[in-house]
Amino acid sequence: MYMYMDYLKVLTSFTTEEPIDIGVIEKFLHELPDKALHLGTRVLLSIVVLVVGIQLIRLIRKLIKKSLGRGSVDIGVVQFIDSFLKVSLYAVLIITIASGFGLDAASILALLGSAGVAIGLAIQGSLSNFVGGVLILLLKPFKVGDYIKEDSKGNEGVVKEIELFYTKLTTADNKVIVLPNGTLANSSLTNVTACDNRRMDIVVKISYHADIRKAKAVLQKILDEDTAVLKEEEHFVYISELGDFSVNVGIRCWFSMEDFWPGKWRITENIKYALDEAGISIPSSQMDVYVKEEIASKDEIKKQ
Repeated sequence: MYMYMDYLKVLTSFTTEEPIDIGVIEKFLHELPDKALHLGTRVLLSIVVLVVGIQLIRLIRKLIKKSLGRGSVDIGVVQFIDSFLKVSLYAVLIITIASGFGLDAASILALLGSAGVAIGLAIQGSLSNFVGGVLILLLKPFKVGDYIKEDSKGNEGVVKEIELFYTKLTTADNKVIVLPNGTLANSSLTNVTACDNRRMDIVVKISYHADIRKAKAVLQKILDEDTAVLKEEEHFVYISELGDFSVNVGIRCWFSMEDFWPGKWRITENIKYALDEAGISIPSSQMDVYVKEEIASKDEIKKQ
């Protein structure tokens, strides 16, 4: 730092009308090697501190994640603490390196404190996301591994990470959606996998000419024979509606969360096979048009 000040003095002496002080130049040139060596030593030490600090930060994060994992802490909490720790430790490392070049850490903190209002206004969105992340971890509307649907934008997927400012979802087709924690904390959402079991509802349309009792018996048999259907929960077949072109038959049963989609697809397919074998038709929408032809009498034609 002092070397730069002396160099600045030498340069300004050339731009003024005052006579050049040869002694200052000789002194500067004489001290230049020592000051360059001193500056090079500081730069080298800063690089060493940076490399060692990065490795130390990685080690600290790894140890804390392991200790939290042993304590059966929720993985979302672990990810949030890890993100917060990463930002904090890197900030300390940068301040430490800056102090090595003559910058006072207390002055830096005082400057940041005095600019707190301006910084707060500039990053109010980030602060909102940070507070939202804290609320998510405290209230636990969802956790890592849950399948959620965010109602404001319609985003949905499996929660993979809850970080300092954002939450990452993975969709069914393996896309990553990044959502601000503030949005998730301040909007409604649906946690699909919060419970262990999930109810399945299917509506099948049959013809008005079909035997309703026979159709219900065929569909009930499918539920009774499916091993994944939870027999301790309600599972039955009912008439849900008498539609314009069909009788709507409802099917209701329960699956464990991991068996829900395979069970629903399997039962839907088996319904088609069973109804075909029983001779029960599934009607398609149709419209019958009747044309009524009227022939006018000769007398009416003459009157016109």
